[in-house]
Amino acid sequence: MIRKKQCTIGGTVSYSGIGLHTGNKTTITFKPAPPDTGVRFVRVDLPNSPAILADIDHVVDISRGTSIGQNGFKIHTVEHVLAAIAGLGIDNLYAELDGNEPPAADGSSRPFLEALKSTKIVKQEPDKKYFVVDSPISFSDNDKELFIIPYNGFKVSYTIDYPHPLVGTSFLSLEITPESFSDQISAARTFAFIDEVELLKEQGLIKGGSLETAIVIGDDAILNEEPLRFENEFVRHKILDLVGDLFLVGQPIVGHVYASKSGHGTHVELARLLRKLAKKRDQKKQASEKIMNTERIQSILPHRYPFLLIDRVLEIETNKRIVAIKNVTINEPFFLGHFPDKPIMPGVLQLEAMAQAGGLLLLNQVENPEKKLVYFTGIDRVKFRKPVVPGDQIRLVLETIRARSKFSKMIGRGYVDEKIVVEAELSAALVDR
Repeated sequence: MIRKKQCTIGGTVSYSGIGLHTGNKTTITFKPAPPDTGVRFVRVDLPNSPAILADIDHVVDISRGTSIGQNGFKIHTVEHVLAAIAGLGIDNLYAELDGNEPPAADGSSRPFLEALKSTKIVKQEPDKKYFVVDSPISFSDNDKELFIIPYNGFKVSYTIDYPHPLVGTSFLSLEITPESFSDQISAARTFAFIDEVELLKEQGLIKGGSLETAIVIGDDAILNEEPLRFENEFVRHKILDLVGDLFLVGQPIVGHVYASKSGHGTHVELARLLRKLAKKRDQKKQASEKIMNTERIQSILPHRYPFLLIDRVLEIETNKRIVAIKNVTINEPFFLGHFPDKPIMPGVLQLEAMAQAGGLLLLNQVENPEKKLVYFTGIDRVKFRKPVVPGDQIRLVLETIRARSKFSKMIGRGYVDEKIVVEAELSAALVDR
């Protein structure tokens, strides 16, 4: 997959309109933001202008749209704004608001998209951080279903099914790019049934709602004077909502999303699931970055051939645990004399390999480890359970059982084919080299 750069906008632009629920005039002002900022809604109507990061962990309500909040401050119905941002591939942006919701506009993303495009999209230096789907992921809630499969791009296939003759069943599958979103999705308007509209008004909501801000579906006809912009405008708007909601994952998705009878609730739950998977990947990546090869090991330990007995570190958790590997080959110099006719790795060298792994665990916690040495002050409870011979790989696992600033006690075990071959308790001191 081609690595693309993060993007922001090239200038400041505003759009004003009526808020859907408050009915108040509100203005949203888009401003460029530095790399890795994300999208932050700024409440300029409040003291100190608190900012709310557009993030799945900040979703506070999905009853009539997607609303986010942070530190007690909220922004309502952000999905159409986020859809425009996501559709254009923008990563970093400030969206200043003089109220608690953006303008309803015409019920689509097009006014926001056109405002953003008027400033031009600007590339930034860092790469985008994608969520690449490498295996199927699914979420369901009764008859509402969402799943994603691997795909080289971002594609959405959406099915809606309403028991109303003017809506009914509709399906659309579309590759989402800035061009296709602009031309095929951004203008699709939100829709509501007349009985839903009347109920919401009774509840004191949608004070800014009108036939200019949504498609209203009556029992026998669509009530708007403006005709449908697309024959399948309803399913197109569902795709718009999905694009906006999935922006909250925090990483553009590379995959093919299938949705059936879905809505904000299931969109958000899928986004939460993707965020959990993204965190697990990040943790795994961080752990892998801590793996030490021979070069890294030699930069920490003073040992060299033929006495460096650690080939690789697989895991290391500071002050707690290390997993290291010693590959035992017939070319080891000690096999020349131990024993020529029946080569067996000396037990003392198994303990030395264990001690070197323990030394790496201790040195990993200090700054400038190359300036320190580890002296082992005691080895207790030693047991050799099985001979180690050429071709074996010893997996050394050491865990700290007592630690102070310069002293440590560890329990270590060596495994070959998941069976313990050596175990011991080791005490060590950290000194200046």
